[in-house]
Amino acid sequence: MSEPTVLIRPSAVALAASLLALAACQREEAVAPAPAPAPPPPVVVIGPSPVLDRNGLLQAVDQAASDYAAGRAAADETFAGRRFLIRQAFGCGLPVDSSDPGIEEGTAGLVKGGRTSDLELTLTPADWTPALPSDNGSAAWEAAEGFWLPWPWLRADGCPRPVTQPIGVDRAPTETAPAAQQSVGLAAVFDTDGSRLGRRKGRAYQFILRGEGQQAPVPDAGGYRLVLEGRMAAFSDGHAIRCRATQPEQRPVCVAAVRLERVAFEDSGGQTLVEWRS
Repeated sequence: MSEPTVLIRPSAVALAASLLALAACQREEAVAPAPAPAPPPPVVVIGPSPVLDRNGLLQAVDQAASDYAAGRAAADETFAGRRFLIRQAFGCGLPVDSSDPGIEEGTAGLVKGGRTSDLELTLTPADWTPALPSDNGSAAWEAAEGFWLPWPWLRADGCPRPVTQPIGVDRAPTETAPAAQQSVGLAAVFDTDGSRLGRRKGRAYQFILRGEGQQAPVPDAGGYRLVLEGRMAAFSDGHAIRCRATQPEQRPVCVAAVRLERVAFEDSGGQTLVEWRS
């Protein structure tokens, strides 16, 4: 008896071949290794700008004065918004008499009491409101109270060393050289209709030093420190420092606009004697 013959159509053969090829591709895709994930982008952490100290501020002022004297545009970098903490030495040497008008407004001083043996640390901010107009000639702020930083060539926070004889100058030791003109200052600015906290309006910062019992107080041999703390502000051109001079031979007088938050008196060891916060 003959066996039945199975007829395979060509279309069925093609369909089976396609299915086998598809299964092979699926197996190849299954065993293919997955691509390695792309590394994450680097994380860039931008920390806060360092707090400006006296040395850092004076370096910025030197650059601003040089740009002004050279007729160049100020550098693009602005210090507006930066925090600052400045210690300025004062009361270096003997105290001055309370009747002596030698303490300039805007500078701190050590004063002998009038009828007592007490000593007084005092600072009266200068009124710089009329001297700080905006670029278009109108008043930029309702008020500006000024603080000078004496001895801007001295980058240390302490007192300058005593000099008994000018170096390289044929001058008798008893002669007194003229006082140097102030050239670096901070202007605490107050907006129109803004907060008036911290404004002194001509009132001095004062602190009385008293001795023990009947003993007169002994001045700190290392002088005292005026502490100014806050944030840098900006003039109408966006820069925090503005310089001006009346003649090319004059060192430009440079003033930094600030929002003053704290004023304090310290001794030479850094101990706070008194502070004012706005």
